[in-house]
Amino acid sequence: MTKPLRVGILNGDDIGHEIVPASVEIARAAAELHGVDIDWQPLPIGAKALETHGNTLPPVTMETLPTLDGWILGPIGHRNYPKGPNSINPHPILRKQFNLFANVRPTRSYPGIGCLFEDVDLVIVRENNEGFQPDRNMIAGSGEFRPTDEITLSVRVITRTGSRRVARAAFELARQRRKHLTYIHKDTVFKLGCGMFVEECKKLAAEYPDVRVDDVIVDTFAMRLVRDPQTFDVVVTTNMFGDILSDEAAGLVGGLGMAPGLCIGDGDVVMAQATHGSAPDIAGRGIANPYAMVESTRMMFDWLGHSRNNQAAVKMAQSMSDAVTVAVGDETARTGDIRGKGNTRTFTQAVIKALK
Repeated sequence: MTKPLRVGILNGDDIGHEIVPASVEIARAAAELHGVDIDWQPLPIGAKALETHGNTLPPVTMETLPTLDGWILGPIGHRNYPKGPNSINPHPILRKQFNLFANVRPTRSYPGIGCLFEDVDLVIVRENNEGFQPDRNMIAGSGEFRPTDEITLSVRVITRTGSRRVARAAFELARQRRKHLTYIHKDTVFKLGCGMFVEECKKLAAEYPDVRVDDVIVDTFAMRLVRDPQTFDVVVTTNMFGDILSDEAAGLVGGLGMAPGLCIGDGDVVMAQATHGSAPDIAGRGIANPYAMVESTRMMFDWLGHSRNNQAAVKMAQSMSDAVTVAVGDETARTGDIRGKGNTRTFTQAVIKALK
């Protein structure tokens, strides 16, 4: 008997309370269709958790997460949290605590939704736990500081371990796809920082002779991404470059509502997390595009299926992908941000109908 998959549900903030339930509803329907046993674990997080538990990342959540196979994390609106020691941004803590060092962000074009290009199918693998971001590049203190009122210093942390492990994740993904990997850097200027990342990518390339490898300077890649995105397959880069470039890539295919993400590491857990924010301006209106969250959830079950040798979960994920494609192609079902006439509910229902 295959063990049940233990999956957490963390709604997040604002539209997270609409798109995460939609994703879970679709996943439940797909799981039932393919006989996948899932033990769902709702957990508090974010602004509502601050109200009910006195902390945006309560101890009960942190104690439960290690017992799970994975979890769905809705968008977090931490910019609007009140100031205080318990009003923390959960993102970097979860990524660091569970060593989720690779952020896998696919970009795919669909017909009729306002994509700038057809036939785009690439994945940006972004390093997740070091780089310039001051909330995750130090074990204590901050990587950004102001010694005088006139000076602000930001430290970028690049390690061989961090570079090597995210590059390996990208090489493994490239081997599963079209066997083409591009690493992005700026070693012409950051000779030591980017230079170290480049060195580790080159070393690993020798272990993957079946993967075609090339490299592009980051500013050139930004230009090429809006000229010939179809020439890329798997792209790997450091944290901040990946953050910016994946948002640019989303702009090619309909916006951040079409930007899913999966946080993975070398451990036993995985986190489904869409790229976009919590969109408080449209929260509660039922018009949020759930695609990114649904696709992130689908990626999680595909990862779990392969890592747990659970073929039913792999089939479940494939059926979710096929059904989402049908729903995106339905103008009456998809949301207004991608030239549709529907809303969160109609899209969810269309996916579930296509599953059946």
